[in-house]
Amino acid sequence: MAERARTVLPAPMWAYLESGAREAVTRDEARDAWRSVRLWPRVLHGEDAPDVRTSLLGTPVRTPVGVAPTSMQRVAHPDGELAMAAGAAAAGAVHVVSSNAGHLLDEIGAAARAVDPDAVWWLQAYLPADREHAAPVLRAAAAAGARAVALTVDTPFPGTKYEPAEEDWEGIDLSWHRVNFTDPTAHRHHRGLRPEDLAWIRDTSGLPVVVKGVLRPDDARRCVEGGAAAVWVSNHGGRQLDRAVSTATALPRVVAAVGADTEVYVDGGVRSGIDVLTALGLGARAVLVGRPALHALAADGADGVTGLLDTLTEELLEAMELAGCGSLEGARTVVAPPDLCSP
Repeated sequence: MAERARTVLPAPMWAYLESGAREAVTRDEARDAWRSVRLWPRVLHGEDAPDVRTSLLGTPVRTPVGVAPTSMQRVAHPDGELAMAAGAAAAGAVHVVSSNAGHLLDEIGAAARAVDPDAVWWLQAYLPADREHAAPVLRAAAAAGARAVALTVDTPFPGTKYEPAEEDWEGIDLSWHRVNFTDPTAHRHHRGLRPEDLAWIRDTSGLPVVVKGVLRPDDARRCVEGGAAAVWVSNHGGRQLDRAVSTATALPRVVAAVGADTEVYVDGGVRSGIDVLTALGLGARAVLVGRPALHALAADGADGVTGLLDTLTEELLEAMELAGCGSLEGARTVVAPPDLCSP
């Protein structure tokens, strides 16, 4: 899928999508971090065919695999977020919409509901210093049917990337970028985020707040104490601070820090259903994919997105059955060493 996407994407879009911060150490470590975890399959437990249906913040989804937010989707495909929303809805997956989206939020919500009236989508948001730039978008998302706001907290400003250069975008129409803002050029980042900002987002939108971009256990606890409904382990695809720890390494520490009552999600380097099983085994409630979803969108629109999510879910089902676990709750038993498991 990635190679097919590369053939259809404009060169600067491919460079933007694949770039990592600085020397891209964190980006390049992501996949191997999942592959380094070994599984302990179970036998003779009488498990039936596995079931991957679950719920996120109380809302049912048919798969724990979802779509992470990405920008520039209308460069990848003319239908942009509309196709991404339709593709995710057809797979029964959560779709997290970037605040940089190139389509209006009510159009995105309608595209998802046209496929599945119960489609689940969230808004990803940055909180600018002037909150009035964010407030209308938060309210619009709630009115359009978003079920949560995922606040990105690891981006006080965009990390340095060596490509593409700004001039490489010449000739590519970006006039639709951040179409949901009355002033798309307004600064969208805030250097001084604190836990108490979560209450403002919750009160403004009326939606639960997921904190995206958490790697440290102590920060995860502070998020929950500050009112976060869930925590999202992410290093921004290796696009912010280079040499940051992998999400596979951070995930079990965050899960241990917040306890069983708080949902934890993860992204970063997930490329197969076995990766998904590994993440679930380390304590994730849901696993989200960014670059692969954009590859699929570029290659085949909504059908490509559905195909990607269905394939990852099918691979997950196979891995679960071979590992001897029939439920998502049982996935942890195939990662924890047997001497740490209950008899």
